[in-house]
Amino acid sequence: MWWLVALAAVLSACGESKPANSAAKEEKQEVPASPAPVDTRPVIVAFGDSLTDGYGVPEGQKYTDYLQAALDEKGLKYRVVNAGVSGDTTGNALDRVASVVALKPVLVILEIGGNDGLRGLPVDQTRENLEQIVKQLQASGAKVLLWSMTLPRNYGPRYVREFEKVYESIGRQYKVPLVPVREFGKVEMQADGIHPTGAGYQKLAPVVLKYMKRELTD
Repeated sequence: MWWLVALAAVLSACGESKPANSAAKEEKQEVPASPAPVDTRPVIVAFGDSLTDGYGVPEGQKYTDYLQAALDEKGLKYRVVNAGVSGDTTGNALDRVASVVALKPVLVILEIGGNDGLRGLPVDQTRENLEQIVKQLQASGAKVLLWSMTLPRNYGPRYVREFEKVYESIGRQYKVPLVPVREFGKVEMQADGIHPTGAGYQKLAPVVLKYMKRELTD
């Protein structure tokens, strides 16, 4: 019977042994992934509605994409953050100011108010909202660059002129430089006649950059 006991011992030992590659796997330790590099570039926030959001065009064809590419090409080390929301009015933007301030931008490119005008909202309401937005941004230490805005002529010359004067008066009162929308010239538009195509947005970026660089070098 001694040979049965010996055989059982051998089989038991074989059952407890582990393949060499299994043991190697257990001994192998996972190397933790390196943390993503922190982007320390000063932040520029593009804050606005559908024109900033890039309504109707794919990623990479918004004016902020072309603006970032132009900054990179010129060796200007800033990070552009797109804070555009399609459909926003000045009232909606006022509700979002805190989220923009939280990004600690050195400059905010403010493009807002077109939807106020298209909806025929009272001009005084637009002015009050814009003033509050500008004051809160400036109080945070950010510089502000404001797109001047206009409306289609069929809204009536009086309303259009009063609307345009809002931007002129805020620019003077708060010493905010304006980007004249008329300087954009004719750009390729989408079928709605309101929003530029990708090629159209590409033409906006150099105009914005020209005015923006003055603020970054002050």
